Amino acid sequence: MEKLETRGRPRVAAHRLPLLAGALLALLAGLWGALGLLGLDVPLPRASFAQHHGALMTLGFLGTLISLERAVALGRPWGYAAPVLAGLGAVTTAAGLTLAGKLLLTVAGGWLIAIYVAVFGRRRGSDLVVQTSGAVAWYGGALLWLSGRSASQIVPWLAAFLILTIAGERLELARVAFLHRRATGGLLATAALVGAGAAASTARPDAGWRLTGLGMAALAGWLAVHDVARRTVRGTGLPRYTAACLLTGYAWLAAAGTIWLAAGRPDTSGMTDAALHAVFLGFVISMVFGHAPVILPAVLRVRLPYHPVLYAPLVLLHVALAVRVAGDLGASGAARTAGGVLGEASLVLFGACAAAATRLPRKEPS
Repeated sequence: MEKLETRGRPRVAAHRLPLLAGALLALLAGLWGALGLLGLDVPLPRASFAQHHGALMTLGFLGTLISLERAVALGRPWGYAAPVLAGLGAVTTAAGLTLAGKLLLTVAGGWLIAIYVAVFGRRRGSDLVVQTSGAVAWYGGALLWLSGRSASQIVPWLAAFLILTIAGERLELARVAFLHRRATGGLLATAALVGAGAAASTARPDAGWRLTGLGMAALAGWLAVHDVARRTVRGTGLPRYTAACLLTGYAWLAAAGTIWLAAGRPDTSGMTDAALHAVFLGFVISMVFGHAPVILPAVLRVRLPYHPVLYAPLVLLHVALAVRVAGDLGASGAARTAGGVLGEASLVLFGACAAAATRLPRKEPS
């Protein structure tokens, strides 16, 4: 039996590692394009390369990771088409074949919906409804992008995809994640506001962005009150680290939501940039950092034990984001650039620390 398990693990890793490679290529392309948007003199393959930064990070990198996780949970070979399509779409977009890339990323979103539909055949739950709504937001936003809308015009859809996916996953863990089991109705209501705002943003941008912002701020407040992270942050080891990631992420989600609620679709580049990075970096990447020690072993069968070194990229991420947001709101190009570069460094540092954590002796700080 032991020989069979040992023999099976490399085969499973070989099956999934190319999919992870697609996500990493999308991440690298997105980060390189971001350096161009920061005004740094970096060589770009074409003038339009940096314009796809947001789509590559959201649908290419995170979309591939999320669909891969869902495909593994489904456990059926056809489910892996979603991360394959997302990874190919990201690589194709980065290569300059924009129309083909958009099409592949759109189909990937539709395939993710199919995965959730298949899961509905096994069980029912409001968490699945919320997560499926996130996949619908991916598909709807990508359709608009494919039809000619710019990436900046579909931002509420992209935000809804990630926010609803994360909210649904927290709801899926309701028995251990929330302090009060009967309080999940509030999460459903706030998630509905986020989804409704994204839908409304297509015809009524200002009202849609405000409604999305209201949902984001309300969801952040609800999670901050009801999530068990309020207690586990006083603990030790992995529970405390995860709680720190969650609570700081909720703070950035509230900040972004407040900006959108107050300003509608922001009409100044500084305010737009501040809100975008508050939600997509401050909230979403904090969630990635916090859940990576659990998700990566489940997806790749690679051990990723907790080690205090994981706090280094988390601290750098939030310090960098604070500097960047201050630069955005204060019209300081130097602070904006410094914060942006440090933010990218935090992602690279997380990868290095995660690799180091697999080799360092395990520590549980008090």
